[in-house]
Amino acid sequence: MMIEEFKRKMKEDFEMTDLGLMRYFLGLQVKQTEEEIFINQEKYCDDLLKRFNMKNRNPVATLALLNEKLSTNDGAPKVDASSYRSLVGSLIYLTNTRPDILYVVSIVSRFMSNPSKLHYGAAKRILRYLQGKKSMGIKYTTEEDNALSDYTDVWFESCYFYC
Repeated sequence: MMIEEFKRKMKEDFEMTDLGLMRYFLGLQVKQTEEEIFINQEKYCDDLLKRFNMKNRNPVATLALLNEKLSTNDGAPKVDASSYRSLVGSLIYLTNTRPDILYVVSIVSRFMSNPSKLHYGAAKRILRYLQGKKSMGIKYTTEEDNALSDYTDVWFESCYFYC
């Protein structure tokens, strides 16, 4: 097998230890089998919930309230910007394995310079959502027949020339 041959040659030239399959890397939990690789940040999410005192809060089914529009001048009292930035930064790192929260995190990140109580509440709602879905992540599976496909947007092309 190519991997074993590569490891053997590397060990001849360099001092190294084979630690086996990766299980944890930079806050990412990795579970590998022959058929798939699953990456999530369940432990990181747990730690985040503890750090912001949200561990025992009830989970919510949605990331944001319906028709909630966040704005810079919402009239709500301002909150500690450093704590807010810490929360939003942590949520941004969590999007590595959680594309489902990416859009809402991008919305709350717009208010990092001057956050209000409403902005902080929206960010904490994301934590409540995560409370119920900590184990979600990204799964990569093997396929028998990999085929390269291409697509085009014909309407876009015609709009480019004629619009």
